[in-house]
Amino acid sequence: MDKRLIATDKAPAAIGPYSQGAQKGNMLFVSGQLPIDPSTGTMPEGIEAQTRQSLENVKSIVEVAGGTLGDVLKCTVFLKDMNEFAGMNKVYAQYFTENYPARAAVEVARLPKDADVEIEAIVMID
Repeated sequence: MDKRLIATDKAPAAIGPYSQGAQKGNMLFVSGQLPIDPSTGTMPEGIEAQTRQSLENVKSIVEVAGGTLGDVLKCTVFLKDMNEFAGMNKVYAQYFTENYPARAAVEVARLPKDADVEIEAIVMID
């Protein structure tokens, strides 16, 4: 089975040489999603709003590929400031309420477009 590239206008367009998502068989890899509102091209203020937008972007890509957030196996959360972990986690817990995916959360020196958060996911779609 060939690799299928996933793209939707319900998530921000790639800002470099990568795809929003790449799928082979039932495995989907969602590129890191910045908290950019695809309809306006802007980022909300604050870690909670940015986390929500990043997760909405991940959700849109997963849904276009035929899955749901319940199919997510692992997320990696990149934070500009680990002191914002609690705010990120509060919103994250609204999106993943049971059968939690594995997760890593790491602080990074800087994110594209100076975002506060970026989230990527690995998904297995049945």
